[in-house]
Amino acid sequence: MLSTRVLGLAPSLRQAAFAPARNQVLKTVIRSSIARRSVQTQSLKPEDGTTILNNQRLLRPSSPHFTIYQPQLTWIGSIFNRATGVALGALLYGFSLSYLVAPGTFDSVHVIEFVSGLPDAVKYTGKFLLALPFSYHSFNGLRHLAWDAGKFLTVKGAYSTGYAVLGATALSSAYLAFM
Repeated sequence: MLSTRVLGLAPSLRQAAFAPARNQVLKTVIRSSIARRSVQTQSLKPEDGTTILNNQRLLRPSSPHFTIYQPQLTWIGSIFNRATGVALGALLYGFSLSYLVAPGTFDSVHVIEFVSGLPDAVKYTGKFLLALPFSYHSFNGLRHLAWDAGKFLTVKGAYSTGYAVLGATALSSAYLAFM
């Protein structure tokens, strides 16, 4: 190798090794000497493909996310924010549909009469349970608006605002329940 470099033969040897005419002959010889494998396929009905896919999914390992990670305020808060949003939406649509179905039963007068007949403990518990998701979702929405503005994006900022949201939620829920 060193002698070809010293003598200046390396470029001409490379040119001879990679010449198109000789290279093409070599490729043809190699292709004809290698045995070809035939691939067999079979047609499946769409439901058979779905069955095979579902069986393959059952064999996949599941992610151990809940079993190996320590619970953190950020992802617990995210889950609770989504749950409170769903709960508030379900309450809104549930009451709206109930009012459409039976407007005489779910009007303001009947709702106030029904609630006034309940014991005080049930009233305050119900008000607290209604105020909690509203308060949390509202304060966490303000937290997300601050994040969208580029504020509190550090780990310390995320945790401090998370604890502030929890504190504000507890205070405002208690205030709204006993108001």
